[in-house]
Amino acid sequence: MPNKTIQIVVLLRETCDPRPPARLTADSYSIGDRGLRRIANPADLCALEQALQLAESVDGSVTAVAVGPDRLDDHLRLALSMGAERLVRICSSAFQGGDATTDAKVVQRVVDILKPDLVFTGNRLLDKGNDPVPALAAANLGIPYITGGVSLACEDDEVEVLRKSDRGARQRVAATMPCAVFFEDGCCEPRYPDQDALMCSIGAKVECWGLPELGLAVFELGGFGALLSKEKCSFPRPNPVRVVTPDAELPAFDRILALLSGGIKPREGKLHTESAEKTAEMLFNIFKDEGLIGGGSP
Repeated sequence: MPNKTIQIVVLLRETCDPRPPARLTADSYSIGDRGLRRIANPADLCALEQALQLAESVDGSVTAVAVGPDRLDDHLRLALSMGAERLVRICSSAFQGGDATTDAKVVQRVVDILKPDLVFTGNRLLDKGNDPVPALAAANLGIPYITGGVSLACEDDEVEVLRKSDRGARQRVAATMPCAVFFEDGCCEPRYPDQDALMCSIGAKVECWGLPELGLAVFELGGFGALLSKEKCSFPRPNPVRVVTPDAELPAFDRILALLSGGIKPREGKLHTESAEKTAEMLFNIFKDEGLIGGGSP
């Protein structure tokens, strides 16, 4: 490595724990906040761990960045206790109602100001899946980005990333800095900070940037600059299940098929069945009626 400090920016995002039940808002355009537990995106914490390991090996520095309300300060202070050196939170009411394109402008501007050598974040969000914002920001900046990262090695001004490919395969990809790398959840085990580091991080200062620091206009962000219109949300329609009594005049095999299919044609290759106990009881009765087995109970 050359005698220079590698600057790494890690984008931390907030996700909702998928375990509590989700409820739609009154207008059906989003998920209600009530009852949802918010956590740091696990894949982003893996990206943070990769950044800290790299910084320790090449004498680098790590800056943790989050975009959102002040409750994200807790995630940033967690990053500080793990080893990050600088905390930056971007927040403005002008961001409300935006889409992926406007959010990408914010991330793009942050990277343009900090001018890091590497930008790390998670490849997917725990609650929403793929997030196009970091990739759009990298594309707008004209820097390469690598998805599905598992591990990373750095030499001179180039990084080599071992990434997850199709069907569990692994692929090595090289890119020159500056570049962005999006890591898979579970690619490493994020470190657990010690108690002293946690206590010191509680009162740590978090830099708060708004529109003046970003140098962006209001009409470029939020609902004013959004290119993708919102649609109403709805929960997936449950698979239909209809229970019928098989025709007694049908052969045993056809009655068994009618029973296992739930009486209707399966949709998308899925079987619609009764409970295991009920199915076993009905199959036993069919076998008994056909004389295939003796009396008794299943």
